[in-house]
Amino acid sequence: MLKLLNKLYWGFALFFAGGVIAPVLAFAEETAEAAGGDSSRGSIAIAAAIVLAIPAAGGAIGQGNAARAALEGVARNPNASGKLLVQLILSLALIESLVIYALLIAFTLSGKL
Repeated sequence: MLKLLNKLYWGFALFFAGGVIAPVLAFAEETAEAAGGDSSRGSIAIAAAIVLAIPAAGGAIGQGNAARAALEGVARNPNASGKLLVQLILSLALIESLVIYALLIAFTLSGKL
C-alpha cells in the first residue's frame, strides 16, 4: 500500500510540475513582453512562489511524519509520553524554522519586483 501511495505522490508531483507550472511560466513571459515590461519581473514572482511552496510542502510532510512517529511511540509506551512530547515540540519547531526561512527568501525576492 505504501509503494502505491508513493507512486501516486510522485505521479501527482510530475503532473503538477508539467501541467501546471510550465504553462504558468510560459504565459508569464508572454504577458510581460506584451505589456512592454521586462520579463524578469514575472520570473521573480514565479520564483518567489516556488521558493515558498516547496519548503512548505516539505515541512508539512515532515511535521506529519514527526507527529506519526510520536503517536506511535506513545501508543507503544504510554509512560514515555512526557519525554516524547518535549522531543516532538523541539523537532516541530526546527522543521517550521526552515519554512520561515523560505518565507523570508520569498519576501526578499518579491521585494525585487
